[in-house]
Amino acid sequence: MVVFLIRTGIYLGSAALGIWVASLLLDGMSVTATGFVVAVLVFVVAQWILSPLILKLTHKYANAFIGGVGLVSTFVALLVATLIANGLTIDGADTWVIGTLVVWLVTALATLVLPMIFLKNRIEERRDSK
Repeated sequence: MVVFLIRTGIYLGSAALGIWVASLLLDGMSVTATGFVVAVLVFVVAQWILSPLILKLTHKYANAFIGGVGLVSTFVALLVATLIANGLTIDGADTWVIGTLVVWLVTALATLVLPMIFLKNRIEERRDSK
């Protein structure tokens, strides 16, 4: 249960980091402080729901595009987040494309690196307690 909570926290943190970095890098993407929390939560829930669905549809109808599932689900999750969270706006096709790439890349890197840091500490704590 603890590992699940840590992984959930890491995913929330990586999504927050991805949206924040994209909003800093791109003039056409902005997020308000209050809208940021809602946008991150909506983005994470949308990703959790959409990723398996998009993977299944891609596998069934367009097997060659399986590698792009993360990008597609990131784009759709950003779209849902902009529709639901009033504090997140993305203007222009180029901002949508680059924003999707930035959020996807930062989230992917963070979900690879952060578990190594946090779960490594958890493993070391277990070793020390024995």
